[in-house]
Amino acid sequence: MQPNRTLMTGNEAIGEAAIRAGVDAYYGYPITPQNELTAYMSLRMPEEGGVFIQSESELAAINMVMGSAVSGKRSMTSSSSPGISLKQEGISYMAGMELPGVIVNVVRGGPGLGNIGPAQSDYWQSTRGGGHGDYRTICLAPSTVQECVDLVFLAFDLADKYRNPALILADGRLGQMMEPVTFDHLPRPAPPEKPWALTGAKGREPQSIKSLLLKDNELEDLNFRLGEKYAEIERSEIRFEETGMDDAEVCIVAYGTSARVAKESMASARAEGLRVGMIRPISLWPYPYAPIRAAADKVRFFLVPEMSMGQMIEDVRLAVEGRRPVYHTGRVGGNVSTAREILDELHNCREKK
Repeated sequence: MQPNRTLMTGNEAIGEAAIRAGVDAYYGYPITPQNELTAYMSLRMPEEGGVFIQSESELAAINMVMGSAVSGKRSMTSSSSPGISLKQEGISYMAGMELPGVIVNVVRGGPGLGNIGPAQSDYWQSTRGGGHGDYRTICLAPSTVQECVDLVFLAFDLADKYRNPALILADGRLGQMMEPVTFDHLPRPAPPEKPWALTGAKGREPQSIKSLLLKDNELEDLNFRLGEKYAEIERSEIRFEETGMDDAEVCIVAYGTSARVAKESMASARAEGLRVGMIRPISLWPYPYAPIRAAADKVRFFLVPEMSMGQMIEDVRLAVEGRRPVYHTGRVGGNVSTAREILDELHNCREKK
């Protein structure tokens, strides 16, 4: 039997996936291009008996997520680039308190207020912690509306499994586009037990959750423990997709919307005799260094298309370790490269080599 398919925007699909993943509370504040997600949740959360609050600010929204997470509830927020910047203090607190939660960033052009066009220029912020202190957020990057659905389920599961904030990094193009999606293969999961949650101390010893640690070595011990957790995430939760890498002489590394465009460029390049493959990171943290490092043993060069001035390219260079040239191409300011532009850059890079 064919699964039921529904035509939805990326923003709507993220919201519906969160509801089916068992989110208890959503807190948001309007900003384009993710406003449809907040609007969708304002309708659906009351229907499902959940909590929806349009907060007075982005800072309030992330602190509300923190409060729900402390009590063991599945909670989330969403925003676009400047709004995510305002949430960074709360995300750092959540990481320090080892609280799960899902944060969705539908990226817009920057820096500053920028514009409402799509971008990938929040990569550094999303994969390096973003706020203060030694911490990491799990970061997942969809490239289709269906993957928006699938990765929301995964984000909630990973956030609970590791007691850590998880970030969905989409962009304005993906949030606004419409594609058919199915939810039939993703039943609502039973939420895990959370004995650490603050739900009252009746019948047990009181417990606390905090990130202010003033006793000697207490904060250092926390950082070492967090470091061990992050190492386990890096060992266990790397996700990526390889296309055409078996015989590739050139490797594109791209994620999200850029990867969608690059797949068309790859097909055109092969039709013109240039064997191009692609590695698409799905988890931006933890990052798939190993397959990129392995590709450096056989390809002539790498091309990294991004909707930024070049941010993920630094991780590609770390993986390649100087063994092959790594080139960048892309558009910024809310613009997206065309397949023709990426194809032309592939040929230009071949001439450089």
